[in-house]
Amino acid sequence: MAKIIDGKAISARIKDELKDEVARLKDQGKEASLAVIQVGNDPASCVYVNNKKKACAYIGIGSESYELPEETTEDELLALIDRLNDDPKITGILCQLPVPKHINEDTIIRRISPAKDVDGFHPMSVGALCIGEKGFASCTPAGVMKLLEYSDIAVEGRECVVVGRSNIVGKPMALMLLKANGTVTVCHSRTKNLKEVCKRADILVVAVGKPKMITEEYVKDGAVVIDVGIHRMDNGKLCGDVDYDRVEDKCSAITPVPGGVGPMTIAMLMYNCVNALKED
Repeated sequence: MAKIIDGKAISARIKDELKDEVARLKDQGKEASLAVIQVGNDPASCVYVNNKKKACAYIGIGSESYELPEETTEDELLALIDRLNDDPKITGILCQLPVPKHINEDTIIRRISPAKDVDGFHPMSVGALCIGEKGFASCTPAGVMKLLEYSDIAVEGRECVVVGRSNIVGKPMALMLLKANGTVTVCHSRTKNLKEVCKRADILVVAVGKPKMITEEYVKDGAVVIDVGIHRMDNGKLCGDVDYDRVEDKCSAITPVPGGVGPMTIAMLMYNCVNALKED
């Protein structure tokens, strides 16, 4: 029977630890504040933004919300980011993605100061991760690493396979596993013999964006399976990139969807916000 890696419980532990740390920092006269920008009213984005505000309130850091209309121009958004970059009271800036099609996502990511880039998306943040320097780590892969750490799952010396090479999850995930001394293979849409490659993995991280793509045929006995995907099925239920029911019996440990990686993303955003205050 696989160990279920409970992301809700682990994220709650992390937020409680951060809450205590924020209280100590306040005693030293240091206070953090996160600026959250949302352009348009995409329903999923509204849910994410609201959850981020709740997390800020729970751990005791300030949050400022900028809910901009869909027709906001790129120049108007850039001007707001510039103002927040220059505001000493703001220690972290997050622009909820996706943005409307008339706004260039890459331009927005690059405009946020690396010192306030708590999402970890700026090229300087990614570069720092790549060469092992200080910087903000992308929240979802950082959350995966915390799940492994808090579940006492060692990475060092183990065969790690990442399915997916996105800038937000796949690539930084591979770098973090490599930093933890894993032997890392990155798979993608052009990978040949994907099943065979995945079956080598002691730790299999799936971030491919296809519901229930990974079945038991991709998983070796005793592997740890981390499912980053989340999809809503026709019946309204959520599922991941891994076919949980078919894979669970082969694993030593597995993350559920929902309740696995998802809660960790916001916990690690809070972690980055507190680190921004400590580095200030």
